[in-house]
Amino acid sequence: MTTPYQHQGAPGAVYSSPIPIRRAHLGDAIASEWTKIRSVRSTIWTLSVMALLLVGIGLAVAAAITTSDANVEDQPILSLGFFGVLLGSLCVMTLGVLTVASEYGTGMIRTTLTACPTRGRVLTAKAIVFFALVFTVTLALTLFVGVAQVAIIDQGSPTTQEWLRSTLGVSLYLALLGLLSLAVGSMIRHSAGAITIMIGLVLLPLVMAMFMFTESLSWLQDALLEYSIPSQLGVLYDNSVTQSGPMGWEPLWIMLGIAAVALGAAYTMLNSRDV
Repeated sequence: MTTPYQHQGAPGAVYSSPIPIRRAHLGDAIASEWTKIRSVRSTIWTLSVMALLLVGIGLAVAAAITTSDANVEDQPILSLGFFGVLLGSLCVMTLGVLTVASEYGTGMIRTTLTACPTRGRVLTAKAIVFFALVFTVTLALTLFVGVAQVAIIDQGSPTTQEWLRSTLGVSLYLALLGLLSLAVGSMIRHSAGAITIMIGLVLLPLVMAMFMFTESLSWLQDALLEYSIPSQLGVLYDNSVTQSGPMGWEPLWIMLGIAAVALGAAYTMLNSRDV
């Protein structure tokens, strides 16, 4: 077998590298993005704060209801996790923006795109890694909080549909909301600006609805209330603020469509703009 050193210096000799050479693929980009996302402090901090909010608020609400002897027979027990999830969604949005925008801030994106010139592959890898991470963490947290709340309050067992929507459905919704944030971060390329946009997306519809007092704007007020992100999360917890609007699993499909459109725009802008 020819070694790499046998023909060094020989005229016409061809160097044979001992390192196998192959074409890079999506799996390589996913491995790279997984290394990056798990090794930066922002991931650890945002997910830690998210866990603290989901678990701390969820258990605190359940304990408060138990000690106050409040009547919650008509209230789905698992819906008590809504408050922690709503605040935890801010952590998910922040992490989604930072997953992309922080690389533009530090200039790391140039190294990333040099190592993987196929820009669409880079964004796809980021989206896959981020979605899987947020979904897994949220599912574990919501399941733990749900089991703890049922054990603390002890007023019957939720139905299978209630369990699925409050754990699987909520986890998918937050992961898709994070993908929307990732897409906005890719388009804006500025962490503070993209985070501000996402927070406005959560809060602005509710604030606008609060100040619509005229009868002619009642239809718009209802739409803002029904389709706002907090209301959509409430629907997954069987705790809708209105009697109309999306029901059941519909908020998940709405967020899926919005995230898909945003990611499509992010792909287009990533391929058409300079770094």
